[in-house]
Amino acid sequence: MQSDSNDAYFYKKDKIMKIALIIVGLLALVYILNMVARKQMRNIPVVADNEKIVTLTDKNFQTQTKNKLVLVDFWASWCAPCRMMAPVLNDAAAELKDNARIGKVNIEENRFLAQKFKIRNIPTMVLFKDGVEVSRFTGVKNKEFLLRQIQNVQ
Repeated sequence: MQSDSNDAYFYKKDKIMKIALIIVGLLALVYILNMVARKQMRNIPVVADNEKIVTLTDKNFQTQTKNKLVLVDFWASWCAPCRMMAPVLNDAAAELKDNARIGKVNIEENRFLAQKFKIRNIPTMVLFKDGVEVSRFTGVKNKEFLLRQIQNVQ
């Protein structure tokens, strides 16, 4: 009888150890995949802005957004999702007519604007009409979404 209880004890212990090893293995796999993804995100190239995109600063922001419809991208050079948005913004800018434009604010160089508009996450895009915020969206968006948002405000 003692032997049966010892066998059951060691069977349960062996099963728990196998489950623990599987969990540790899965956690290690998730960690490795996360590190690979981070490395790939860091390798996203910086894309030059389309000539239609306006660089906005603390000094020119008010004049560049007054009496216009402007989609403003708040971004930073170290932000991989921001770098992912650059080609999308370039494509959208190329399709916009004269009454709408895209502007970009580097939050590292223009902290006042980031604070003024309470930018907490990047990329954040804010749509201004006649210098007044009319909508805001955060994260990576596609060109069709951006153009639709601009079209809805015009």
